[in-house]
Amino acid sequence: MNNVKYWREQRNLTQSELAEKSGVSLRTIQRIEAGSPLKGFTLNAIAKTLETNPENLLEKETENIERAKTINFSALAALVIPFGGIIFPWFLTSKTKDLLNKNLGKKIVEIQIILAFFQSISLIICPFVQKEFLIRKPIFIYLLLTFLIMKLLIVTINGINLNKTNKLKIALKNSFL
Repeated sequence: MNNVKYWREQRNLTQSELAEKSGVSLRTIQRIEAGSPLKGFTLNAIAKTLETNPENLLEKETENIERAKTINFSALAALVIPFGGIIFPWFLTSKTKDLLNKNLGKKIVEIQIILAFFQSISLIICPFVQKEFLIRKPIFIYLLLTFLIMKLLIVTINGINLNKTNKLKIALKNSFL
């Protein structure tokens, strides 16, 4: 697809007027607006007539979510650095200019914030529970490992889904960032 119809309508031109001014046949204009590829002389002639850059007439073929993949991968810092799963993804998200990657990054950070919150609360409550129920084994280690495995699984599942569908599989329905 292309953006010729959009730019033509912005300039208040009919297909016939665009064809006449650009030197391209009316039938070619109709085919281009129906989705035929736009390239070479035709691209340059139409862009010049519409007073825009040729790149503006072409739609981006695929959404580039490489930055979101990097942000998702950076959440693994939580496995080594406390709150690293929030700090690194948030830093990368804040430096992202692309709206799609920024929104995906915010969703990744939101999940990491929720996990870090529940992990912190669990680890704070853990000694009290251990004392109350006279548990001799250090249950905080089991809790810590559980949360680390959950974080690893979430990053892995989201990474696989980003590769397949350009979307996150595990994300909050309502955003708070």
